[in-house]
Amino acid sequence: MALIVQKYGGTSVGDVDRIKNVARRVIHTKNQDHEVVVVVSAMAGETDKLIRLAHQVTPSPDEREMDVLVSTGEQVSVALLAMALKDMGAEAKSYLGFQIKIGTDSAFGKARITGIESEKMLHDLRSGRIVVVAGFQGIDELDNITTLGRGGSDTTAVAIAAALKADSCEIYTDVDGVYTTDPNLCSKARKLSKISYDEMLEMASLGSKVLQIRSVEFAKKYDVPIHVRSSFNDNLGTIVCKEDEEMEKVVVSGVTYNKNEAKIEVMRLPDTPGVAAKLFKPVADANIVVDMIIQTSSTEKGCADVAFTVPKSDFNKALQIVRETSKELGTKEVKSNEDIAKVSIVGVGMRSHSNVATQMFSALAKEGINIQMISTSEIKISCIIDSKYTELAVRALHDAFELDKPTVAEEK
Repeated sequence: MALIVQKYGGTSVGDVDRIKNVARRVIHTKNQDHEVVVVVSAMAGETDKLIRLAHQVTPSPDEREMDVLVSTGEQVSVALLAMALKDMGAEAKSYLGFQIKIGTDSAFGKARITGIESEKMLHDLRSGRIVVVAGFQGIDELDNITTLGRGGSDTTAVAIAAALKADSCEIYTDVDGVYTTDPNLCSKARKLSKISYDEMLEMASLGSKVLQIRSVEFAKKYDVPIHVRSSFNDNLGTIVCKEDEEMEKVVVSGVTYNKNEAKIEVMRLPDTPGVAAKLFKPVADANIVVDMIIQTSSTEKGCADVAFTVPKSDFNKALQIVRETSKELGTKEVKSNEDIAKVSIVGVGMRSHSNVATQMFSALAKEGINIQMISTSEIKISCIIDSKYTELAVRALHDAFELDKPTVAEEK
């Protein structure tokens, strides 16, 4: 007997027929003598519908009340799934985040899980029940309902798997695994049989929408293997797991892109110690994540130009903060650009292979694509380009690194 946590996304429970299909899948797993916990997202489109309702009431909804509102989507889906399971003869019980409870901090809209109480779930599992848990939500120390941000149900599932010491965490979605790049952009995209935690972390942070980055962080920290699968077929998906020797032989595993970033440039910033800290502290205090940062010498003596990127969802807020801070620091100008995209290559094999950056830059240059910013780590290289060249860049890089060809291990 194994303890399996299964997570089903919004598309998988998008209507009644799909909810019944999920129920049949869950019962099939249960009938194999496994203990099953199911984590469910809101039905497809429900969260966006609730957000639109809030903005019809006010252009600036209160963050606490927004979490109270959008968390109701998952309440509907867990109740319906539990009903479907019971109608098919299975013992099942649904829980909301505060009932378990899933403890979080108080960062409304993007809360982080601080702990999970497992007693209720373990009691139900030992009693033979299927446990159905609302994803995406939790409760802070003041008993406020919180939400974990887009894709937060993935994090809920992996965190529960870690808390219960589950044997596996299966993430069911509308794609049947992790691909070398977005199949919608590149017809040559190939499904990976497995990928390391570090590679998946980079791909998630760089724009891949298959898994939320915090879910992968949890999986890596607690060594929870994730199996990414489709809820619409029985095909094997992609295993996200510890790095092995075969993975290191592959120089580049995937190409990602992200159109949801914007660039802010602060021109002629005084080039003195402590100024950068003063510039970025108010941004950090507003819980805005800054991604790429580049500082260059300014045309004006004793000054520097600083450029950085932020999520588009935080762009207006960040721009306002930076403009106010820049006035206090005596800068000359603040520029911004929302028409950018970040394209990246990822692979643990980069640690031991040279010439990867040159190959990437050459592939982009060959297509006439100018690079505005560059960022690197041990296993990734990212470039900011004009958003209109995104698809061209992705295809060019996929071809340059021959990612359509299976690895030696996959051929075996």
